[in-house]
Amino acid sequence: MWKLSENKEWEYLKGQFDWVKDMHGVPQDPYHHAEGDVAIHTQMVIAELLKTEFYQNTDAQTQEILWTSALMHDIEKRSTTVIEADGRIGSPNHAKKGETTVRQILYKDIETPFYVREKIAKIVRYHGLPLWVFHKPNPTKAIIQASLEVDLRLLACIAEADVKGRICEDKEDLLYRIEMFKELAKEQDCWGKVKTFPSDLAKFEYFQKENSSPDYEPFDDTNNEVIMLSGLPGAGKDTYIKNHLKDWKIVSLDAIRREMKISPTDTSGNGKVIQAAKEQAKAYLRKKIPFVWNATNVTKSLRMPLIELFASYGAKVKIVYLEVPYEKLMNQNINREHIVPENVMHKLIQKLEIPTPSEAHQVIYEVK
Repeated sequence: MWKLSENKEWEYLKGQFDWVKDMHGVPQDPYHHAEGDVAIHTQMVIAELLKTEFYQNTDAQTQEILWTSALMHDIEKRSTTVIEADGRIGSPNHAKKGETTVRQILYKDIETPFYVREKIAKIVRYHGLPLWVFHKPNPTKAIIQASLEVDLRLLACIAEADVKGRICEDKEDLLYRIEMFKELAKEQDCWGKVKTFPSDLAKFEYFQKENSSPDYEPFDDTNNEVIMLSGLPGAGKDTYIKNHLKDWKIVSLDAIRREMKISPTDTSGNGKVIQAAKEQAKAYLRKKIPFVWNATNVTKSLRMPLIELFASYGAKVKIVYLEVPYEKLMNQNINREHIVPENVMHKLIQKLEIPTPSEAHQVIYEVK
């Protein structure tokens, strides 16, 4: 069973992990957190977590995932906390940045199984959702999307501990919001399970269109398939193609970059490379020829415009995400014919966003 640490004493954790030490002295708004700084709050949250009914009745591995998530849930308040002119204190986007930090730590520094790591990263990302889901423009879509990425029962458990592990005047209201979150999840049939759709196309269109229903089955007029590979350099994308897609047409950004004699570190040349790749892709799309888009595609902002382009031509899009352990990744990069500089590798790891099921018609994780 995976564990972050056998020793869970706070003083030990503070000495072992710089990111725990960094919690000390990070202020919080007294209205929401009269108990004190992030370190005090985090210790209180962990103590409350151990009392929750869900934690006490779940399996040992899930308990460890919850404990680690509680420890890390406010990990990036250290970098996002600001004191406004009126004295109010906030930490905007600390959960989103926290997800990225957690992923890096549990990939590079502490060897963690992929599915354990991603559960923790997503709990950190969505730990505030049970409190704020009804403030979202579309609460139903927000809760359904979250259910595709993490067990909503874990979110509710962490949210309960997060509320009870603080001193504030609106505690009862916050706990009531969690109960309403549970009811919405049950109403949408995604409490403790992934939301199911009539088809992959139905799922894709639900997240692509504003006013769509998760139960609507659209007419399937797709006419082609595109496979988008996603993964860090050295994760095995070329090997995957050789083993599984050797007869497919390939649009390779690396190949185009070499043909155009543009260095991977030449950011000014990236636009030319991507434009050439898009033109090649459009030629295949117009002829309805299936192809593989072979690039790192490590951020959602890179993937989504391409997916929209492929879908606009009537193609179904499958993302295949590939990952190997950090040490193996760095070794495989060194042994590649075209080595990616180490500093570029680490920048890509820092930006890594794992593809989520809501992004494409189908998402497959090829993780070793």
